Amino acid sequence: MRPEHIAIIMDGNGRWAKARGLPRVAGHRAGVEALRRTVRDVADLGISWLTVYAFSSENWSRPKAEVGELMGLLKMFIRRDLAELHKNGVRVRVIGERAGLAPDIAALLYEAEALTALNAQMNLVIAFNYGGRDEIVRAARRIAEDAQAGRLDPAALDQDRFAAYLDTESIPDPDLVVRTSGEERLSNFLLWQAAYAELVFVECYWPEFDRAELMRVLDIYALRDRRFGGLAARDAS
Repeated sequence: MRPEHIAIIMDGNGRWAKARGLPRVAGHRAGVEALRRTVRDVADLGISWLTVYAFSSENWSRPKAEVGELMGLLKMFIRRDLAELHKNGVRVRVIGERAGLAPDIAALLYEAEALTALNAQMNLVIAFNYGGRDEIVRAARRIAEDAQAGRLDPAALDQDRFAAYLDTESIPDPDLVVRTSGEERLSNFLLWQAAYAELVFVECYWPEFDRAELMRVLDIYALRDRRFGGLAARDAS
């Protein structure tokens, strides 16, 4: 059994670089290479959805030089890889708060989505300027506005209707959430969507994540008994 949707918290770039006596930027650059490998590997395995935590809404608090380097790497990834992604039938989606982004960054994100909108081979979701709590608050604000305007009956609000207000509307919930670097927390990533996801935490830093590590993660997932709050068949008998 393989997941339909894998979400990855790409963690450990800075520690990977520090362990090698390199500047943090070298770790982020190696992290981009790991992302390229992983997109190809996930597509090769026939997995339909990959979501990556590229830049959180809290990451703006990092040193200005590091934030600038991360923005540069995002631009480089889109400019360098977008044509290949498009050629290979990958649809790019971006989740996260768009308001207030620099115009050049916002334009690149729009370009990536617009160019690949009709692709159906695989879906790459980039969580950029994203935070799970912020996403839920923004959804709640829109729900309140629609209710106040008479467009939504509060009594009709259920989980499906609420989910339609999230950034991930029309995106299936992740089956598997992976975090690299040995840290064991979600760090404000897909808090609503990961309610019943299987969580796998691996020791390797993100730049070290390769096809062998991906296959090991998938083997772990295959052994999990997903019950979604119910009983497994063997327990119910």
